[in-house]
Parts: sequence; C-alpha cells; structure tokens
Amino acid sequence: MSSLLETRFADHNRGVYFVGTTPPRSNTSVERVDEIADKLLERLSALDIDGLIVYDIQDESSRIDKPRPFPYMETHDPREYSKLIREKSGHPVITYKSVSQRDKADFNQWLNEAWDQYGIRDIVMVGSPSSTGQVKLSLNDAYSTLKESPLDFNLGGVTIAERHASKGDEHHRLMTKSEQGCDFFVTQAVYNAQATIDLLSRYAVECRDKQIEPKRIVLTFTPCGSLKTLEFMEWLGISVPEATKIRIMNAHSPLSESIKICRNSLEQIVEACLPLGVPLGLNIESLTNRKDEIDASIRLFKLLKATLDLKLAEREAAASF
Repeated sequence: MSSLLETRFADHNRGVYFVGTTPPRSNTSVERVDEIADKLLERLSALDIDGLIVYDIQDESSRIDKPRPFPYMETHDPREYSKLIREKSGHPVITYKSVSQRDKADFNQWLNEAWDQYGIRDIVMVGSPSSTGQVKLSLNDAYSTLKESPLDFNLGGVTIAERHASKGDEHHRLMTKSEQGCDFFVTQAVYNAQATIDLLSRYAVECRDKQIEPKRIVLTFTPCGSLKTLEFMEWLGISVPEATKIRIMNAHSPLSESIKICRNSLEQIVEACLPLGVPLGLNIESLTNRKDEIDASIRLFKLLKATLDLKLAEREAAASF
C-alpha cells in the first residue's frame, strides 16, 4: 500500500489541510493514551482535514542557553500514536522522525518497523537541533539511507523562514532536500509573514530559473493566548516581530488577536506566493495542552482553511476567463 497523500499533494489546484499533535507523555498508561486519542479525534470530527501530523519531540536544550519555558517530557513512540490515530480515524498521518540519536543500522530498523509494523507511509525527517550535541546520524546520511531502502515512503522535510532571514540560503536547502527525495515541506509556525514570503518568493524564482516545479509547502500556524506561550514560541526559534508581541499581549483577548494575526499573515503569503506557482497547505497546531489554546486551534483551522480555499477558488475563476 502506497501513500494516500501523494495524489492529494500532486493536485496544485487544491489545498491540503492538517492538524499537528504530539504523542502523550511516556508515563501515560496505554488505556489513557487511547482515551486521549479519542478526545483529540472528537474535537476534529467536524473539521475537513486531509490528515494529521504526529511530531517526534526532541530535547532542544543544546540549541539555546535559555531555560525551556515548559519542561521537556519524553513521549510515547510517535509510530505507535500515528498507527492508533490512523486506525481510529481513517485519516493519513504524517509521522516525524528525529534521526540524530540512532546510527544507520538502527535507523534502517526503524524504517522497516515503521513500514511493516505500524503501516506508516508518510514521514518527515528532522536532524539534530544543534551541532553541539552527539549526532549518530546526520540528516544528509539519513536521506542517503532512505534512498538505499526499497521502502517507498512519501518523504517530507522541514523548512524554516527564520533561517532564511538570517542566512539567506534556505531556498538552496529546499532545492537540495528535494534532490534528496523530499516531495513536500512543513514550515515552522508562522508569525512573521514577510520572512515566509521572502523565502517562498526566492524559492519560486530558483525553481523557475531551473525549470523545476515547486514542491508543496505546508504552512504551520498556532494560536497564542499567554505570555508563557509567547516565550515558548520564541524559545523554539519562531520569529515574532515586536509589534506583533505588543498587539497580542495588550489585546482584550490575546487568543482572538493571535487568530486575527494568523489570518492576516496567511492572506499576505497567499497573495504574494500563489501567483508564483507555489502550492500551499496548512498545518494547525497548539503548542500547549491548555484547553483554551486547543479550542482556539480548532477555530483557527476553520478560519484559515476557509481563507485558503477562497483564494484558490478565486484564482481558478480568474484563470477560466
């Protein structure tokens, strides 16, 4: 059985829509994990999603000197949680895999188990959060290992607009990762629309110059309802302009204000990048387990999906005249 998402990604006339989640903490009982999955899917039951994304959480303390605003907790195996959600919902699930902790042999075993035991077909591989920690397998070596494998995963990569803003070369990484087998990319959470526009515009021009069709870019958005969440976003490396911070934290309802900001950011990105031929998608996540932010992520999904669908319909209508 091959990936169901490949066909959906290939249709550039439509968006693709995901909800991101993390597995429960490793000390959570199997029965409780089952309940958590049911509760998640109940929240999502009214949403028109193409699938879910299950993250592989890393301890990123080596990347930054500041203490983590929320403590790092190990989780259940993302493959197990992906299988559980897929079987309960019938939706495809993209499973993240952090590759740096295992050597090549262990990674090959992970791939074989993911395919045979867990029925995983869609993966996103991520490298070490910093160059200072112990790296048993680099991301480049992981791509090479996967290419040698007979398993036909639908492979995605991560792209970070903030890295482009500081180094100016993220579009080259997109091109290189595409050559290494990536067929789609998922961004870090967007709170700096211009940084994302700069990256995608440069990528589109690079693709045009090389006569290559741009890969699907899935834009991640998340609500922010508190100073603690804002601090966590910045700790993760998400770029939040000063005026945006002030706007959120001085609003009567920070959550509602953050949703407005996300919608405005998406509209700016779509207006700038759809004409350049970059196919887009959405991934909505909640960075915390606070009920109000989780509920806000559901509202955010509905609003942003409607926004992107409308823009795509307008483009299709304009093209027919």
